[in-house]
Amino acid sequence: MKFRYIKLSNILIFFFVSCVIWAQEGTTNKNEGNEILKKVDENLTPVSYESYRKLINEEPDGSKKEFIFFTVKKGKDKVAMLYISPASEKGRATLRLGDNMWLYIPNIGRPIRITSMQSVIGGVFNNSDIMRLDYSVEYEATISDQTPSEYILNLKARTRTVAYDRLKMWVDKKNIMVTKVECYAVSGMLIKTLEFKNVKNFGDGIMRPSVIETSSTLYKGYRSLMIFSGMKHRKFPDEVFTLEYLSRLGELR
Repeated sequence: MKFRYIKLSNILIFFFVSCVIWAQEGTTNKNEGNEILKKVDENLTPVSYESYRKLINEEPDGSKKEFIFFTVKKGKDKVAMLYISPASEKGRATLRLGDNMWLYIPNIGRPIRITSMQSVIGGVFNNSDIMRLDYSVEYEATISDQTPSEYILNLKARTRTVAYDRLKMWVDKKNIMVTKVECYAVSGMLIKTLEFKNVKNFGDGIMRPSVIETSSTLYKGYRSLMIFSGMKHRKFPDEVFTLEYLSRLGELR
């Protein structure tokens, strides 16, 4: 009887110690994952910058529609974007403050609310993709696996307002740059895949992928490309990121 009691005690102690070790490993894994994700953000976008982008939507019949944007960003939660072309869209502007987004159309005169999963330009990219905040703002990261050349991160949305419930991200170990992201719904369904290509030196210490390509099983035959032609450090007053300033974004160019 005494022997059984000692044996049971040893099993309980072993179980308790194992739980502690697993918990510590999980915490370490999460801390390391979040640190890698923050570095990914730093390499993708400066804290405050301006950029020019071309967005191309390709359809199954081979037709294309192109847009050119002038984008400004400040901190982790302020993004504003001006439509430069095509002529039919010129003067439109969008603003993102945290989870909130607005679209300004000149002939309407006042901004209207839009959502992250909508796409004001069509194609596979949605508003959240085009006006992306830092990944580390919206997601918690853990390292799920790694190879000699890449980390593979699992990203879980911090809130239900985030466009995708979960992301799977591949990160190049050499330069800590994202190479691919899979976007998943709450149900676990794969919504789209983003591929980050053509690392380019934009000058002033900015080196990042210049092309983001996306495709989706939900939009068979469709493909969208985001091409960065310029990016540089620039500081802005908070006034720039207000609804009242949307009609004046062109003055910053």
